[in-house]
Amino acid sequence: MPENTQNTTQFGIGVSNAVQDIAQTTQIVAAADHAGLDHFSVSDHPYIGRMLDAYSLVGVLLGRTQRISGMVNVSNLPTRPAPMLARAVTSLSALSGGRVVLGLGAGGSWDDIARLGFARLSGGEAVRAFEEAFTVIRSLTGGGAPVTFDGEFYHLDRVEPAPVAAPPIWTGSVGAKSLAVTGRQADGWIPGHAADWLSVRYRESRPIIDEAAQAVGRDPRAVATVYNLPGRISPTPLASTRDQDGRWLGGSVAQWLAELTGAVLEHGAGGFTYFPVGDLPVEHASALWAEEIVPGVRKALGKE
Repeated sequence: MPENTQNTTQFGIGVSNAVQDIAQTTQIVAAADHAGLDHFSVSDHPYIGRMLDAYSLVGVLLGRTQRISGMVNVSNLPTRPAPMLARAVTSLSALSGGRVVLGLGAGGSWDDIARLGFARLSGGEAVRAFEEAFTVIRSLTGGGAPVTFDGEFYHLDRVEPAPVAAPPIWTGSVGAKSLAVTGRQADGWIPGHAADWLSVRYRESRPIIDEAAQAVGRDPRAVATVYNLPGRISPTPLASTRDQDGRWLGGSVAQWLAELTGAVLEHGAGGFTYFPVGDLPVEHASALWAEEIVPGVRKALGKE
């Protein structure tokens, strides 16, 4: 498997964007910023009324923090047209000093997307629109001459780019065709369904990314794998840290340290976004992640 060639392994925290959790989310992100985590992550489900708009939440949280980056994991592209998404992320980047990662997905939950009034795309159309979005978004960053583009899904007529660099783009690709787009275009990949470095999904999916990258002359190692990682942090070691299907369950702080250090050194993991699960209050589990597990793994990797 390709090794991580990023300068540092990325460590993030996933937080709720439910309206009822505003105070908790704000507290967790502030603590993560203070502890030195790399990013916080929120989901994008604009068709659910009890959820805050993802980019509104990211913008407010970036305004209340100093160092941590924000990302939407992943942006629902069918409901966020690429030109406007480019404007949103470049604006957030300019306002925050570059503290943005663009999470990008081809789309899912098409019944819900259609209920919002957006066109339903076939699987093939969604993937082609997904790849076209990379061209549109990147063309509208970094300044330069006005952009004219006549694609299948997007049409630009002398649009002025923002004088701001494009953020890193991480995808949530799952199917073979969108995985190939990730290999050709993206800076990072978030395996779907919380798949980890020992999963069948990872073993079957990552080679598609690598082959697509090589086919266009890219080094596959330029596409970091950043895992969405739910798991329990237990006060004492667990007898087994994985279930009968091999899925990571969690464990003590020491077990987490050993597992994540091995994931980086032996499997080339590029990063982790932790989503608290289990009996501990979310704030407590998030603090253990930020204050004990992440510093421990960084120390083991020689990053501190």
